[in-house]
Amino acid sequence: MKFALKATLLATAVGLANLSHANFVEGQDYKVLSNPENIAGDVIVVREFFWYGCPHCYNLEPHMKKWAKTKASDVAFFQTPAAMNPVWEVGARGFYTAQQLGVQEKTHQALFDAVHKDGKRNVISSQDEIGNWYAAQGIDKSKFNNLYNSFAVSTKIERAKAGAMRYQLTGVPAVVVHGKYVVTGEDAKVPQVVDFLINKVREENKK
Repeated sequence: MKFALKATLLATAVGLANLSHANFVEGQDYKVLSNPENIAGDVIVVREFFWYGCPHCYNLEPHMKKWAKTKASDVAFFQTPAAMNPVWEVGARGFYTAQQLGVQEKTHQALFDAVHKDGKRNVISSQDEIGNWYAAQGIDKSKFNNLYNSFAVSTKIERAKAGAMRYQLTGVPAVVVHGKYVVTGEDAKVPQVVDFLINKVREENKK
């Protein structure tokens, strides 16, 4: 009897979970792009656009970080620093420079914390300031400066700018699912909507 009751409760819980996912609706929980990107292949691409100075991006970060650890094998996740204006470009160049130096994973959360937890917003105000911050993390400042305006970093910056325009982004954070759907927000609901849209893409790819 107890087993039957537990089974009924479990079925109810699963049903409610599926119902909540079914309630994610276009225009309310996500946006459908009018000119979606055509992404070939079976891998579903998810891009998170952020700016180090954005408190909403900082709030979303732990939720997306947790989600990334358990994402499906057919999903590719990319963090993309928005470079939508000269101020935001400082942090974006810092991100890609750190990526070139192989220290992005080590410094990404630390830079977010420095700005929002420690109140050091000046560290993303200029090349010199952000270079000093990375140097304090043990990164050679001369190597950092040599890469900051390099062709490799500038190419990534231009791609980030082009992506933001293609996806019609007006702010951050914004999570783009397979070049077609855009999710905004800063809480645990965002990765839930992302998973819903990933399943939606899977179904669309079967057609």
